[in-house]
Amino acid sequence: MNISVDTPISILQSFLEKLQWLNNEQLQTITSAGEGNMNVVLRVITDKRSFILKQSRPYVQKYPTIPAPIERIDVEAQFYSALTKTTVSNHLPNVINYAPEEYLLMMSDLGDIVDMTSIYSSRVVDKDHLAQLVKIAHQCHQSEISSDFPENMELRLLNHQHIFVLPFDSDNGFSLDDMQEGLQEVASGYQGDHALKKIISLMGDQYLSAGSSLIHGDYYPGSWMRSGTDLYVLDPEFAHVGDPAFDLGVMAAHVIIATHESSYFDQIIQAYPGQLNIENMRRYAGIEIMRRLIGLAQLPISRSLQEKQQLMDIANSLITS
Repeated sequence: MNISVDTPISILQSFLEKLQWLNNEQLQTITSAGEGNMNVVLRVITDKRSFILKQSRPYVQKYPTIPAPIERIDVEAQFYSALTKTTVSNHLPNVINYAPEEYLLMMSDLGDIVDMTSIYSSRVVDKDHLAQLVKIAHQCHQSEISSDFPENMELRLLNHQHIFVLPFDSDNGFSLDDMQEGLQEVASGYQGDHALKKIISLMGDQYLSAGSSLIHGDYYPGSWMRSGTDLYVLDPEFAHVGDPAFDLGVMAAHVIIATHESSYFDQIIQAYPGQLNIENMRRYAGIEIMRRLIGLAQLPISRSLQEKQQLMDIANSLITS
């Protein structure tokens, strides 16, 4: 059964009772729990508690015309399961129930949490938050995982297209000038740079290759949540066994996009207590900056063309230096 915010309470009540997920309780309200870029995410309040329901579809929830593997919810469930007995579990929701045949997770409700995309408008990153997020990433990367953790290759291939291929294809069908007049001209110089595109292609191959560490796979402000001084990390549907430099590169990219300060790259390296391939991290960071500016997955940012050009120059330097 596909659930949504419009599902009648009585229907959802019967559905959850059939799954034996309710404990003599009555559903009271169903609301959306965030935007749900990839999946349907609902907050359910009963007469006894509240919880989160998350369900995947065979497409991207925010972009229904983009197919996506419905099995990604299983990757998320296994990610949380792999980290249940680790210190990083304090920064994750608890999985209460999982119905793989319904592509449905029931998780603890973390309450009034907000994502950290506000850094794009404030242009400020709290140093304590940054250090804690680096530590959380490291704890994830050093965790022990089973040899049969899913490759998640179908979703990685989708991600590969939108990170390493489409943004750098001048015939990708994206109307950049509709997003911001003059943005196509900013993009064209990089889309025609064959040496740059060769490095990007090599990094795309690296992203798809086998790794040795459990990585979140989408480690950016939309996945970082805070509630007071507490930080949480959500939405690990892109998780796989890969290169820790990818998580840290993506992280650095978004902090640089927010602040326009490339010095944060070195701060993240210094805060990370494990081993990293710094060259890979630099390249992943530069590619992520570029694809977020000239690709389909646009961020909630307001920047002038001049500022975007400056960020593209920083990204180019990270990739090619």
